[in-house]
Amino acid sequence: MIDSTLIATGYDRIARVYAGRRDWQSSTPHLQRLNERLAKDSLVLDLGCGAGLPVDRWLVDHGHRVIGLDISREMLALARRNVPQATYQQRDMANLKEGDYAVDAVVCFFALFHVDRSRHGRLLRCMRSYLPRDGLLLLTTGRTDWEGEEGFLGAKMAWSHFDRATNRSLIEAAGFEILSDDLHRGNTFADKDWHPIFLARAG
Repeated sequence: MIDSTLIATGYDRIARVYAGRRDWQSSTPHLQRLNERLAKDSLVLDLGCGAGLPVDRWLVDHGHRVIGLDISREMLALARRNVPQATYQQRDMANLKEGDYAVDAVVCFFALFHVDRSRHGRLLRCMRSYLPRDGLLLLTTGRTDWEGEEGFLGAKMAWSHFDRATNRSLIEAAGFEILSDDLHRGNTFADKDWHPIFLARAG
């Protein structure tokens, strides 16, 4: 079982380094695909928002409202400076409950795999509960079946994820129709590591 404290303290430690090396360009095509289906002034929930860049900045600049959640206090401090138009909350998304939010879309980049994979199905059902019918989900996942701890930019970090096919099945079982199943290039510190990214619609 992943210790959430490990994730929080790890990202607190590396917040500025991670934010400085986050690849903006690789996320843009996926955000554009989401934006094509969103009405202006949509409310978007960003789970694992980090420093708010590039995702929240991009969404706000394209006419949307954002609620960002992150477990790291230091990441949120950066996000509030980077995207003051957004609303930020410190929460462990592993503990989210159904009905906690009501939004038009949920995005989650490079975060789900820091939650113990035994909770992924329940967490996806939570995401579905936040959306109206036809609401949108944009989500990156792990690509392989693996759990473990490794050093990450100078901090100890933990991951827990399924393979791509299992992720797809979990998303569908949570009540989503998958609209696209693509790959998102990793950040500058892991550019050979490609992550599945799913755009899905709530059924």
